[in-house]
Amino acid sequence: MNRVALVTGGTGFIGSHMVDLLLGEGYEVRTLDNLSSGRLENLAHQNAHPRLSLEIRDVRDVRPHEALLKGVDDVFHFAGIGDIVPSIERPVDYVSANVMGTVAMLEAARDAGVKKFVYAASSSCYGLATELPTTEQAPIDPRYPYALSKHLGEQAVLHWGEVYRLPVVSLRIFNAYGPRSRTAGAYGAVFGVFLAQKLAGKPLTVVGDGLQRRDFVFVTDLVRAFLLAAQSERHGEIYNVGAGDPQPVNRLVELLGGEVVRVPKRPGEPDCTWADTSKIRRHLGWEPRVSFEEGVAMMLQEIDRWRGAPVWDPASIQAATKQWFEALNPSAS
Repeated sequence: MNRVALVTGGTGFIGSHMVDLLLGEGYEVRTLDNLSSGRLENLAHQNAHPRLSLEIRDVRDVRPHEALLKGVDDVFHFAGIGDIVPSIERPVDYVSANVMGTVAMLEAARDAGVKKFVYAASSSCYGLATELPTTEQAPIDPRYPYALSKHLGEQAVLHWGEVYRLPVVSLRIFNAYGPRSRTAGAYGAVFGVFLAQKLAGKPLTVVGDGLQRRDFVFVTDLVRAFLLAAQSERHGEIYNVGAGDPQPVNRLVELLGGEVVRVPKRPGEPDCTWADTSKIRRHLGWEPRVSFEEGVAMMLQEIDRWRGAPVWDPASIQAATKQWFEALNPSAS
């Protein structure tokens, strides 16, 4: 019999790639998504697959004893809401979705006796990391409600592992990118902003001097880490997942090409994100395979996906991030 996996947030950016990998590995895959940020088109190429099913529902509505979890071996929990600005504006929504949604899935997984629960955590928990590269033991310092909600979700996951002996693993994702990366109305990740601007023939809005570095990890490498975590005997562990080779934003601009306009540096954003990946390499034998240059080239091949996405300019960015500056800039108080 095929191993059975449940992927929450399965129509989202990372979740849909997780579905692809699991189907390729012979899994029966059940997906759960409320489509608040996921898109059905992300799984359109798998519509006829006999081992794939989709249920459109919010994870917070999942209860123990449901057929959805019956016979499930592994749960990959990606469902939740992201982006900094909306989390500052709607903190209660973020705690509800990212914490209580996780707790609902943990309880359902515990009841079903799943063999592994793998949680998509966020490296934003490290805040303005002073330890570079950053190990899993680095101080926790969430700077905005999204970061806090993802870290509280991780704490719940580890708690269920300790108290209820649910086999759990948490993967702290650094700067994920790749095909199908989410484009929403909110001002968000640099790839989505830049690709929409490039497609529209507009200047790329570089924050500050562009020397800030980000640990970009390609999505196919990322989901492979999740699969290895599920298949391993390890549990109760936290792993950083990044390429371990932070790239300056200016390097991304160079690879994409185009004019540049500068916008002010934002409070609460680190100058560098850099994952120490020695633990996941040692425990799971994982390592990234896609170089940054290869990954950017693949993004450019599907740039048409950003047609119709918001095209940001300095004025609209200033308006969108006004509350960000007010909430996170200590000198404003």
